Amino acid sequence: MSCKFFVWISSLLLCIGSTISGQTITRKEYVERFKDIAVAEMKRTGIPASITLAQGILESNSGNGRLATEANNHFGIKCHEWTGPSIRHDDDAPGECFRVYKQAEDSYRDHSEFLMTRSRYAFLFKFPYNDYINWAHGLKKAGYATNTQYAQLLIKIIDETSLAQFDNMNYKSSVEKQLAGNSSMGHKKTDILKSRLAVNGYTLYEVNGVKVIVAREGDSFNGIAIGLGMNPARLASLNDLDTDYPLYSGQWVYLEKKKSKAARGNNYHTVKEGESLYNIAQEYGMRLESLYKLNGLPYNAPEPEPGVVLNLRKKKR
Repeated sequence: MSCKFFVWISSLLLCIGSTISGQTITRKEYVERFKDIAVAEMKRTGIPASITLAQGILESNSGNGRLATEANNHFGIKCHEWTGPSIRHDDDAPGECFRVYKQAEDSYRDHSEFLMTRSRYAFLFKFPYNDYINWAHGLKKAGYATNTQYAQLLIKIIDETSLAQFDNMNYKSSVEKQLAGNSSMGHKKTDILKSRLAVNGYTLYEVNGVKVIVAREGDSFNGIAIGLGMNPARLASLNDLDTDYPLYSGQWVYLEKKKSKAARGNNYHTVKEGESLYNIAQEYGMRLESLYKLNGLPYNAPEPEPGVVLNLRKKKR
């Protein structure tokens, strides 16, 4: 983020038109397009949706900048430790390296990770998600941009574009509103779930006939549950864990009650080095309690040694 960039872009703040994918849109249309992902990220991380949207508008001139149109990079995030595709762009110095994303929504998620994983921004998360004033000044203080008016520019965009309305944990996405309004037309719960998953950027899978998603870096039961309209304690319970259990990237998170046995054809499992009963139960979409019962194990039983064969279904008599 450079002073040169923001001096240039601040002169465009009153310009309504912007371009995304070759189509000229207004700032209002930009907000309409990205408000759902900004709110989803707020629910996941606590970063105000108004701040995220304002930064996106300011950094990319509502998607008109080269980084946004050619790299889907709406926040001017440079490569740093990035190992993905990149683009060269003049900023503080000629030909600097910037991150390239498959889609704009990936840029929004990476923006959250950028703030969450750098220590200089840690103090920001002490501010409430609906305190965009302190967030704006905090971003300037932390050095997100060199423009001395950076906080004022963000606040001006938020106020002029009424972005504070999105700093609401109860805010429902346009997809959720549409589905709620058409509930009498026969929409199934699965349709609503898939729509919410799409808004939050998850892919839905099935293991043993049970719906499951893959956790991302920084995910928590609370964040996932809020984004999907679920109860955090219920979600954790479905996965045989406590609500405050720290999730790791790549962990399976079941969205429905797991089965009492593995799918047909998976009768046994030979324990491998480092495997736990919990991991085995998750792998087969089984409740941990059921795995214990099928093998006559008490809950305080030690983890099985490698080579032990476990029953995943009742033995046929």
